[in-house]
This record gives sequence, C-alpha cells and structure tokens, in this order.
Amino acid sequence: MMTNNTADKFILLALRLITYAIVLVIGYILFDIIRHGSSALNWQFISSFPRRSGAAGGIFPAIVGTFYLVVGTIAVSLPLGIGGAIYLAEYAEQDRFNTLIRLAIVTLAGVPSIVFGLFGLGIFVLFCGFGPSILAGSLTLACMVLPTIIVASEESLRAVPKGFRDASLALGATKWEMIRTNILPYSMSGMITGSILGIGRATGETAPILLTVAAFYLPRLPKSVFDQVMALPYHLYILATQHPEADRIRHMQYGTALILLLLVLGLSLGAILIRTHFRKKYRW
Repeated sequence: MMTNNTADKFILLALRLITYAIVLVIGYILFDIIRHGSSALNWQFISSFPRRSGAAGGIFPAIVGTFYLVVGTIAVSLPLGIGGAIYLAEYAEQDRFNTLIRLAIVTLAGVPSIVFGLFGLGIFVLFCGFGPSILAGSLTLACMVLPTIIVASEESLRAVPKGFRDASLALGATKWEMIRTNILPYSMSGMITGSILGIGRATGETAPILLTVAAFYLPRLPKSVFDQVMALPYHLYILATQHPEADRIRHMQYGTALILLLLVLGLSLGAILIRTHFRKKYRW
C-alpha cells in the first residue's frame, strides 16, 4: 500500500509526463508548420493577389480580410463584454435571476462555433439584411467571444480586494468613481489578457465566417463593411480540402497556416505585453 508521500510523488510524475507530452505534441506541430511553411514565406507571397483560384500568387487579400474581421470583432466585443462584466460584478444583485444569467454565459462559452455561424447567418445576414459581409462576420465573431470576455473580465474584477472598494466609498467617492479609479486599473491586465486571447481564438475559426462573410477567391480588396472578404482560416480550409490541386499546392497550405499562426501568436504576445505593463504600473 502506497504511503501519502509515495502517492504524491506518483501524481507529480504523472502530471509532469502529461505536461511534457502536451508540450512535445504542440512543439512538433509548430515545427512541422514552420519547416514546411517557411519555404513559401516571402514578400511576394504576402503582398500579392491570388491567381488561378488560389493555386498561384499570394494571400494579401486574405491577410487584409482577416485583419478587418479582427478589428471589427474587437470594436464590438470589448466594450460590450467589459461593460457586461462590470454590471455583473459590481451592480447586479446576487439573486437567482443573475445566477441564471451567469450560467447562460458560461454555457454559451462552450457552444460549438458552427452554432454561432448559423446564428449569424439567420440574424445578421438574412434578418438584418447585411448579407455576407465584414459587418455580419464581425458581429458573429463578437457574439462568439463575448461569453469568454465577460467571464474573464468578471473574474478579474472580483479578484480586486474588497478593501479597495470600501476605502474609496468611505472617502466619499460615488459607485462609478470607485469602479473607474480603484477597480478597473487593477483588474485591467486580466480583463485585456482574457479578451485578446478569446479574440485570438476567434481569429482562427472557420465555421462562423464560412456562413457570414468569407469568400474563397476575391482578387480585390473590400471597399466597405458590406463587402465580402477572403480570410486566412477559410482560405486554408479550401486549399487543404476542396481545391482540385490540393496535393500540388501543399507549400501554399503550409505558408497560409504559418501566416495565420504568426497572427495569433502576435495577438497573444500583445496580451502578454499589456498584462506586464498594467501589472508593473498597478501593484497590490
């Protein structure tokens, strides 16, 4: 029979092996993408327009389209998500109704992305009449990441000690002044980090944009928010699974995957830098 010390060592070893296995798998995937994608990565591939239905040329319209979708998603989801989190954490009563709201938000965070794509198709594309467009795609992605942003932001707000609130109110500050000056600055690092990581996940989603905005071959740039765009996830999906020359253009598939990976890593790096900045500026 194992002693408590032996059991602890066994559990630690098992957790360590699991961690190493996960790191090795992720490392192999990254190595494979970088090894095969670096051969296609050059200025012409990044800056030129596609030709021959994507079998030649570059992916510049897909990069621009993805950038527009990310900016639109941030513009819609961040204010709504942070505002909702502030209400739930600071203003909402701890009653059954608000408990159900929190449960619904957590549940929505686990809903498959294709469901949000169908929702965006029905509401934004058809009912609102936006058609397949940047606006419809951005709103759909914003709806998808809102639960993640709300949950992360609310947890960051609740992590600020209660004494900060009590001291501010005792000095005569209003509720909003207390939140703005004593709560938000100290919770901003966690809020922004969670939000950007959620948006980074949306950047690589294919299903929502497949039904609301993405086009495979558009050798031009969009002129308004009501235009369709190419996007890196959908472009990669078509190149890898639907294109008649899929085997011959394997290098373009890896090059597109590498660009998408770099974009998501860039968002993650931005989240880390923002978190570091706020943690250095506001310590408690």
